[in-house]
Amino acid sequence: MTELFPAAEAAKVLVARRIAGTQGERLAPSCRPQNIEQALAIQAAVSEQWCEQMDDSIVGWKCLLPPEDKLIVGPIYTRTIDSVPPVSLWTKTTAEGERARIEPELAFFFGRDLPPRPEPYTPEEVDAAIARTHMALELINSRYTDPSSCEFPEMLADGLVNQGLFIGPQVDSRNARSASSFTVIMTCANGEIIERQGQHPNTHPRAPLYWLAEFLRSRGEGIVAGQAVITGSYAGVIEVPVNSAIKIDYAGLGSMEVSFTPRKAN
Repeated sequence: MTELFPAAEAAKVLVARRIAGTQGERLAPSCRPQNIEQALAIQAAVSEQWCEQMDDSIVGWKCLLPPEDKLIVGPIYTRTIDSVPPVSLWTKTTAEGERARIEPELAFFFGRDLPPRPEPYTPEEVDAAIARTHMALELINSRYTDPSSCEFPEMLADGLVNQGLFIGPQVDSRNARSASSFTVIMTCANGEIIERQGQHPNTHPRAPLYWLAEFLRSRGEGIVAGQAVITGSYAGVIEVPVNSAIKIDYAGLGSMEVSFTPRKAN
């Protein structure tokens, strides 16, 4: 990344789309990220502009153990988290009508800070900082009309299609810690039943937490008490009906009820 890279210019476009719930073409070539560092610069500028315009703050992170030549990390904002249905979100129009796009996850809440420091954090220190674990749903939406046409740095700059997070009930932390797989069953009031065999992409659901603590520490940042971190979808993106009560079971862990309503632009 060079000092002249216009991260703020790109962020202005993405923040406007995020606020309005709109999508658009790829970023202009003049501010389109070409590598991971440029993407992270835009992501940071998005956070700065969003938090200033929306009087908001970063309340969590999404992350995954990074594949080769990629980083899977993005901030989650306070105004985009909900725990009481119905949940208002930006939907996707399909042949079946408007659908909410969600990913079944686990959310790890931190009870103490992991601030920047010279030495790395051990997995044991990260484990000790976790206060509780909840069922969660990542809410999915892109700020690009055709995400498939984008290179990975463009997706990273935009927060990797995150539009928010639904926090479900607390689950047993010991069971969640070893929950590499479980069946996900979604029973919708309109009669739909969606079943997936859930598998954590990194097998160990806390493994990405250890990576995130080190990633943030190495950049002079840190994890703050009260923040929630999701570490990867157990079943990819699932499209579910709106305006319909949905019971979601994580077999062996717990269940939750949720419903979604289409969000309308102001």
